[in-house]
Amino acid sequence: MAAMLSLTTFSPAQADPELFPTSISLPNGFQPEGIAIGMLPIAYFGSLADGSVYRADLVTGQGKIMSVGPGIPCGGLKADELRRRIFIACGAAGARIIDAFTGKLVATYHFTNGVSLANDVVITRDGAWFTDSFFPELYLLPFGRNGELPDPSQVVHLPLSGDIVFGDGYNSNGIVTSPDGRSLIIVQSNTGKLFKVDPNTGVTRTVDLGGEVLFGGDGLLRQGRTLYVVQNVLNQIAKVELDDAGTRGKVVARVSDPRFDIPTTVAAFGDRLYIPNARFTTPPTPAMTYNTVAIKAF
Repeated sequence: MAAMLSLTTFSPAQADPELFPTSISLPNGFQPEGIAIGMLPIAYFGSLADGSVYRADLVTGQGKIMSVGPGIPCGGLKADELRRRIFIACGAAGARIIDAFTGKLVATYHFTNGVSLANDVVITRDGAWFTDSFFPELYLLPFGRNGELPDPSQVVHLPLSGDIVFGDGYNSNGIVTSPDGRSLIIVQSNTGKLFKVDPNTGVTRTVDLGGEVLFGGDGLLRQGRTLYVVQNVLNQIAKVELDDAGTRGKVVARVSDPRFDIPTTVAAFGDRLYIPNARFTTPPTPAMTYNTVAIKAF
């Protein structure tokens, strides 16, 4: 049996509020799920309520809706700053891409007519990869030579095989690249397992965590060999140190914060981690308040 790790609890003061705000308010009723931060102190949030995208200044805490949603839930998102685009996972609808400056819709993609939930996305040199929580496939929007978006007929469907077994509830969720950049790593929420995925074949192998599980694993953030895994229903974040290939890892810390309220994912700027609260255990209303909180990276 793996050794139990102690849970560290952060206080809001540990995020140095005199530098940037430690809490950023989001619009009432917004229902945040995804967050993306690039090289600038700007955060983008996706809405489960209607698919809108909110842009917030990390310095001032102020923001606004930059893209009004199509009325469908949208979750994970990533910023492609080089080409000023934001890629958004939109559940059964597939994906939306908007301009990162203007919020103007650039393209939409519908992945499948079956039971599907495009949940999260990672951008690589080759394209944008999306997980599906209900169907054992990954979807790739392959980029052209100069980063051009593909025709809908060119969307790649990569069936997952090997160790992963889909079951009831949420399966594939957060996604990142391995430290060596050769593979993908996904978390399966309902089993708490990490899987390394061969992007050429779809074969999955369980990441050896020495017996540890990451139940409720949601959004992922990798910085070098450090992988942060948000465990939503547990109101905590696990820190995993991976090997270069992403075949094994060790859970070295778990942290919580009294301000966490079912966090779904995490993004970083400087030495801070920003975590949106989805508040899944509180019935949503148009007047419901939402926020994202900041803690020091650990």
